[in-house]
Amino acid sequence: MTIAKSIETARDVILLRTPQNRILVVGCDSTGAVGQKPLDALKVHPSIVGKFTARVALMEVIAVGARPISLSVALCVEPKPTGREIMNGVRNELRTSRIKDITVVQSSEKNFPVKQTSVGTMVNGIVENRRLKIGKCKHNDWLIAVGDPRVGREVIEGERAGSITDLNDAFDLLELPYVHEIIPVGSRGISREARTITTDSRLHFYPARNATVNLKKSAGPATVILCAIDPAKWSELNETVDKPLRFIGKVR
Repeated sequence: MTIAKSIETARDVILLRTPQNRILVVGCDSTGAVGQKPLDALKVHPSIVGKFTARVALMEVIAVGARPISLSVALCVEPKPTGREIMNGVRNELRTSRIKDITVVQSSEKNFPVKQTSVGTMVNGIVENRRLKIGKCKHNDWLIAVGDPRVGREVIEGERAGSITDLNDAFDLLELPYVHEIIPVGSRGISREARTITTDSRLHFYPARNATVNLKKSAGPATVILCAIDPAKWSELNETVDKPLRFIGKVR
């Protein structure tokens, strides 16, 4: 049996080399204490939990240039009604994105009563070696934050206002030739992911002195996408993307 060799990365994904010059990309996410159960800290409909937990894992895989091929959903709740509503959110997220031909598998808690909502997702994706979008930052690139960092109930308000990122934003950014690399931002904040994206390119992040966004605030379920761009294309990006854009620093 041949054991796939992993590729080192600072990102929250696993990269495994496979035959035929392809790479298996594995991403995951989890959510707890969010839902409509008695012990949930944030009360929202379970479909929202499913939508955003799936979005994060999918975005981690998409961001490196991979095509998602499977999605596993670990429902730590009863099958009905909570598990069913979470899965409705997951499937709606897939329907409204450009993801096609993905296999979905799920499992739920059938032995014990549950008083707090929790769910985990795992996504597998495939990308050809030459199309892997890691370590592509260039010297003197600008780092641009797309979307507003939002967490908790702010996420729902941000989506209603159209100010947070989604899967289609990730696809759009990857298609722009002057966007060299992207990375989703979650609970670790913009500055942490800026260091992550530059580390894989063996470069450094130099934050802007007067950034107009909190670089340390949690971006919850990937409400921000950080992208490294050719600085000469800043105006073009501003005209192309309909989400809030902020210059947050340089790559050196």
